[in-house]
Amino acid sequence: MTQSAADLVQVTIDERSVQVPKGTGLVETAQAAGIEIPVFCYEPRLGAPVGACRMCLVEVEGMPKLQAGCTLTAQDGMVVKTARTSALSAQGQNATLEFILVNHPLDCPVCDKGGECPLQDLTFRYGPGNTRMTFEKRTFEKPIPVSPLIALDRERCILCYRCTRFSEGIAEDGQLVAINRGSQSVISTFEDEPYRAPFSGNVIELCPVGALTSTQYRFEARPWEIQNVPTVCGLCPVGCNISATTREGKVKRILSRNHPEVDEGWLCDKGRFAYAHLHARDRIDLPLARSGPRRFERLTWEDALDRFERLLRDGGPATVVALSGGETVEQAYALAKLLRRGLGAHGAVLPEDVPDRLDAWRAPLSAIRDARTIAVLSDEPVVERAPVVDLWLKAARRRGAEIVYERPQGPVDVLVTDAAERAESVDAREVYYLPRTPNGRGVADAWSAAADGEPSDDAPRLLIVLGDEAATDPSVRALAEQAQTVVGVGMFEESFRSFAELVLPGTSYLERDGTTVNLEGRLQRQRRAVLAPCPDELAWIAKLAKRFGVDVSPYAPEVFDEVSERCFGGIRFGEVGERAALPPRAKRPETPVLSSRSELRTRIPSDGLRLVAYRPLFSGAAVERTPELQFQRPQAEVQLARADARARGIRNGQAVRVSSNGTSLELRARIAADLAAGTVRIPREHAGDLHATVEVSA
Repeated sequence: MTQSAADLVQVTIDERSVQVPKGTGLVETAQAAGIEIPVFCYEPRLGAPVGACRMCLVEVEGMPKLQAGCTLTAQDGMVVKTARTSALSAQGQNATLEFILVNHPLDCPVCDKGGECPLQDLTFRYGPGNTRMTFEKRTFEKPIPVSPLIALDRERCILCYRCTRFSEGIAEDGQLVAINRGSQSVISTFEDEPYRAPFSGNVIELCPVGALTSTQYRFEARPWEIQNVPTVCGLCPVGCNISATTREGKVKRILSRNHPEVDEGWLCDKGRFAYAHLHARDRIDLPLARSGPRRFERLTWEDALDRFERLLRDGGPATVVALSGGETVEQAYALAKLLRRGLGAHGAVLPEDVPDRLDAWRAPLSAIRDARTIAVLSDEPVVERAPVVDLWLKAARRRGAEIVYERPQGPVDVLVTDAAERAESVDAREVYYLPRTPNGRGVADAWSAAADGEPSDDAPRLLIVLGDEAATDPSVRALAEQAQTVVGVGMFEESFRSFAELVLPGTSYLERDGTTVNLEGRLQRQRRAVLAPCPDELAWIAKLAKRFGVDVSPYAPEVFDEVSERCFGGIRFGEVGERAALPPRAKRPETPVLSSRSELRTRIPSDGLRLVAYRPLFSGAAVERTPELQFQRPQAEVQLARADARARGIRNGQAVRVSSNGTSLELRARIAADLAAGTVRIPREHAGDLHATVEVSA
């Protein structure tokens, strides 16, 4: 949409005239004129500017004093001078930097922010060349553990309040605060408790100095020693855009890459810190074959492929694959092609079963922020299933949106649902389905494109389990008990120890080239950041396929170009860029499914509450192998709707008893605003043997 002339205003900055929409921030107005107004505290994603650092001082015609430029908006006829043309503005910025540096330590050579630090950069461009101060700088105890993930060096802090504003206004956890007043002000956690929140790591990137640093990355690398690889997170269905920082062949940190329609530059702590699982000590790098009860012996790759070939020939058409939903489109398609054409096998346990009807809506996740009415129909907390979607919901609420956590009475702008059938009778402008897995849609489409036959209803002779997450899924474990033989593909022996006869090493999302499809239906590119300690899955699938006379390429671009003709409108692999656009709707192929992972849905008896034992965000193989994330794992608690808690006289934080069919647990109660009445939630690892319907009593 073009901007009408009536909506535009003319602003002169450093004798350059520029037209911008009325109300545009002065910092952005200057950028439109090709002029920099330096800032520290200003960050548009954090909401209204606060003018805390005073680095943006400018001279405005008609105003008697220097103004904080970040707090101003473009007005017609405004004349502004920055430090480039105003001696008064330059003097103000010089004094601001001198004041900031009075107690700032000169430890750039050992500071993790050194070399990529805004304070360094702006000091070189705008600051004084020397100091007039001869007294000793103020020091604090360091580092202060904000949490096991974050370290705080208080003497570096310039009190820009970016971190506290994020905690209060974006994540809304309220755990990071400024205490004391004046020169004694410091950043701290509420009541000195660890910063335990799903998005805490974002404050590390927001910090414009080296005050808040990652305990994982601390002293691990310098900017001139690293490479940043643009890729996509593979740990949840949002598909946040990330950069993987590597040094000497190892991933050292994960940064956001800010796709404004998908993630707005925010990452959950699982996506930011769980890369440590790549370097876990118990990771397997060679194939394993069972040698006894819960024991394996190592094999060469040739021996392993020989065994796998024999098992595939024995399994024949009765071979079934259980996919985790973490595979790339190319991996799923290649395996489906091998089994279909080489064995005549079509059976699969797919992680998602998304009807074609849901593809009728195509809007970016950012559209949630602008909605007026939103219905959330999800048994599980949105933050546990698709974390950044929860931030979009919070942003919508801050703008005045009405959010209901039950079936609405009338039409709504946006529906967020964890099950396709829940959308049947809801009139919504946009529908967002929250899959359980990172690439469930892409895997289902890829399997459909290659496997066009009908699955058999017979018990599988051979079950192939792809991924550590699938190996721990109860439905897959039940299927493994029916199969004669099980072959696993994953990163960790423990995932397959109790039931697999043969295990092949698997790769992580940071070790693959390929494509994935997020919950919007957005096709995105995953790039290999580091080499895996084992061959890529496509490599051994191609070798096996050759033994069965099936042509499967070991290269992701060639496999993608083949599947794209049926699923993605013929787009070429090289056209899936670093920042993927939301594609137009394309007809999805029908999906032959042996069974899909259905969620527990029962009628609620009048004398009980329906139990949802959900899988928390901070769980799974990757989290279990990241020591710094252990404190984020779920607590032993039961979540209740406010109405249910009130009816039972239960207070927030109270110890309660949860019972069903003779089983009883004592848990801590938490009142959840995002839970419909009649349902309680317990993290799966704390639910024990509780059944579908429970009683909760004080």
